[in-house]
Amino acid sequence: MKAVFLDKDGTLIEDVPYNVDPLKMRLCAGVVEGVQMLAAAGYELFIVTNQSGVARGYFPESALVAVEKHLRQVLGGFGVAISGFYYCPHHPQGIVKEFAIDCDCRKPRPGLLKKAAQENQIDLWQSWFIGDILNDVEAGNLAGCRTILIDNGNETEWQLSRQRLPHHIVKDLTAAAKVITALDRTLAGLSAKRDSAVSSLNL
Repeated sequence: MKAVFLDKDGTLIEDVPYNVDPLKMRLCAGVVEGVQMLAAAGYELFIVTNQSGVARGYFPESALVAVEKHLRQVLGGFGVAISGFYYCPHHPQGIVKEFAIDCDCRKPRPGLLKKAAQENQIDLWQSWFIGDILNDVEAGNLAGCRTILIDNGNETEWQLSRQRLPHHIVKDLTAAAKVITALDRTLAGLSAKRDSAVSSLNL
């Protein structure tokens, strides 16, 4: 299975820090067309998000149930299914003891992506991670995905390293989907030419 992993805040919905109120959630520009294109191209869509508000005591972990339900309903209204919702509730400086840990699932670490891949038989080498900050890019690269950074102003530190270099930089999710689907078409064309050449050699 090939998948596209999507960051939530700043990529799918406008970034309102620590918000879990569905009434305050607004899709980012370009999201609807982008997810529709990706779904039509045969990609399973997964949301992967850091939710340290749980560890910090800003909201209970149970509040994320409503967040997931809302996002599924909103995107479902546009004919797009979400195949999985993965979140990290931890933070090393959290005040809620059970979540105040240094985990492997908090981006930029790739734990959530690897968990999703294992549970859903995802081929990470055929998959993508799209996010709005370089921590997203690093997580995707460490997991073995190709990565796209949506440069919408949310990345302000630009602490670069080899692991934090995206394969592509775009303005929104529609542009990201166009990059992915264009590359798929190119690869399909090359594969067809290769198969034709092999067939000719066997004649």
